[in-house]
Amino acid sequence: MKRLTPAVLTAGALAVASAAVVRQRQLKRRHRHLVGDQPFGSVHGELHTVHADDGTAITVEVDPADPDSPHADLTLVLVHGWMCDLDTWHFQRLALRGRVRIVVLDQRGHGRSGASTAESSTLDLMAHDLARVIEEHGTDRVVVAGHSMGGMVTMQLAADHPDLFGSKVVGVMLLGTSAGRLVRGTPALERFAWLFRHAGPVIDWGRGLNSHMVTRRWAVGPDADDRIVAMTDEMLSRAPSRVIVDFYGNFTALDLFHALPTLAAVPVTVLCGTEDLLTPLKHSRRLAEAIDGARLVLVEGAGHMVMLEDAEAVDDALEELLEQVS
Repeated sequence: MKRLTPAVLTAGALAVASAAVVRQRQLKRRHRHLVGDQPFGSVHGELHTVHADDGTAITVEVDPADPDSPHADLTLVLVHGWMCDLDTWHFQRLALRGRVRIVVLDQRGHGRSGASTAESSTLDLMAHDLARVIEEHGTDRVVVAGHSMGGMVTMQLAADHPDLFGSKVVGVMLLGTSAGRLVRGTPALERFAWLFRHAGPVIDWGRGLNSHMVTRRWAVGPDADDRIVAMTDEMLSRAPSRVIVDFYGNFTALDLFHALPTLAAVPVTVLCGTEDLLTPLKHSRRLAEAIDGARLVLVEGAGHMVMLEDAEAVDDALEELLEQVS
């Protein structure tokens, strides 16, 4: 009997794991087409490739504005976060399409953009990528909205290219992000830190078994709709495991407070879900206090993926920012 115990436990664990995988796939199938007339992942625009300073191919899509739109002279550049891709902005593209020229990109190592290494997965290089995208596909007046790591890239852009702000870049939105002191004191990232110290096959194994559970626990608010969890999990699951490890160092060494005075040269909106566990609300409050004139928008009950969880609140905040700079 004692000899059978390990086998029984192993079989039981595999059965539970298999059930979790089946359940996860069922949820993805069930919610894949519950996003109106445009299923998640189906919103696309004019496809372009921008070559970064180090040769990395950055995938860019452009949604043109209607010529008679009041925001036709503006370009809204949307910058996604860690482990995400340009589908992050699914609802915003649908809501604002035609009303403003929209440029979305897959950051290096993410989505359809070229792969990066641990050495090339830095905020500095991503900020230069963003500068190149703005140079090649922005109009004379650009509004940049960055979520999570995309917000950090936007702040790094201000540090490295301050001349852009107040001239070409005329407005900024920072969503669910931080300028520093992020990992220590943030339980979600502290737990990830333990995982990264034991990286490799453990990450792939864990993602395959319970990514939906992890997504619901850490990426969204406690009352998030199942379809939003499924959409988020679908997107996060597309990111290669190397992206998790290669980009994580940006958060442990994060310190962008010196860039914040540059942002004050333009209207800034700081937006955060009140239930964000990855970049908790205190970081957004700190940003709003440090950026002179910044407007703080709190989205009640939303977690880190606020632009999917409460798309209308994010759409409204973007509209107000576009009106402010028009």
